[in-house]
Amino acid sequence: MQQVFQIFLTFVDLYKLIIIIWKTFCHRFLLDFSYIKIHMHAGIIFLLVIVGSVLFHIFTPWYWTDIASNWQGMDDTITLTFWVGGGVFVAVCLFMVYCVFRYSYKEGRKAEYKPEDKKLEKILTWATTLGVAALLAPGLIIWNQYVNVPKNAIEVDVMAWQWGWQYRLPGEDGKLGTTKVTNINDENPFGINVDDPFGRDDILVQSDFINLENNKPVKILLRSVDVLHNWYVPQFRSKMDAVPGIVTYYWFEPNKVGEYEVLCAEYCGVGHYAMRGGVEVQSTEDYNKWLSEQETFQDLIAKQEKLEFENKKLVKNNNLILNKDIYKEE
Repeated sequence: MQQVFQIFLTFVDLYKLIIIIWKTFCHRFLLDFSYIKIHMHAGIIFLLVIVGSVLFHIFTPWYWTDIASNWQGMDDTITLTFWVGGGVFVAVCLFMVYCVFRYSYKEGRKAEYKPEDKKLEKILTWATTLGVAALLAPGLIIWNQYVNVPKNAIEVDVMAWQWGWQYRLPGEDGKLGTTKVTNINDENPFGINVDDPFGRDDILVQSDFINLENNKPVKILLRSVDVLHNWYVPQFRSKMDAVPGIVTYYWFEPNKVGEYEVLCAEYCGVGHYAMRGGVEVQSTEDYNKWLSEQETFQDLIAKQEKLEFENKKLVKNNNLILNKDIYKEE
């Protein structure tokens, strides 16, 4: 931030210096400084905006994080957008500077009446078309790759809620069980169909933190139980909205071992700022060890059945004790 402030002060000093030089030039050649200073100021301001914008982009302390996935194409597309958009911005500003000096008011000069210029219209039409195509084409190529998931990708079901995350992974059969929205409750947080045999071995991670295998494609399946959310890890360069009532998806391949923060990139209420989590990308050995320690849907059902049995047993014992006390009183 201090570096940016110093650049700003440098531009202020540069502007003052240009004013002094311009005044000296006007006095030397007996020009009316008060007459032309308005145009001069406008031209200088445009030039400073151009130079300042370029330098700010080069020296800005706010830049993207180190990439940790296969989506280098995302960075390349953004860079191309900066170059094309920046080039148009500089060209337009320089043209405005030229117009300020070239067509400034002079006594006796008359403006040329020219309501149409077919040649200029053709040039602008083709230039705009090529510029828009240069911006859209790379993005469409990346989007095509973004939605075409590799066959060897592992599916990860991400359930979003205000304000947290929980995850479901396929078990030994390598396939996620089917789900139904009406099945979602405290005992079945993912809404898994109990009768589906593929869902019994599904691995449940009821936590804001998830582990992923390094250099293994991942297909993220996004669901939401309440409002719009967005599962976003900046280092993975990919994200997608979680929309209530439908399943959205995208994929990426983490390629750098480490821990990364998960953010919700869609405003979802007063607790949006705190809807955070984490991803740890691990080696295959460490990931398999972590996976073996997680609870399956079958384990959850067994635990609930055991708890229900113990509750019934406790109620039965309490009733027996209560009946004995009543018998003694009689």
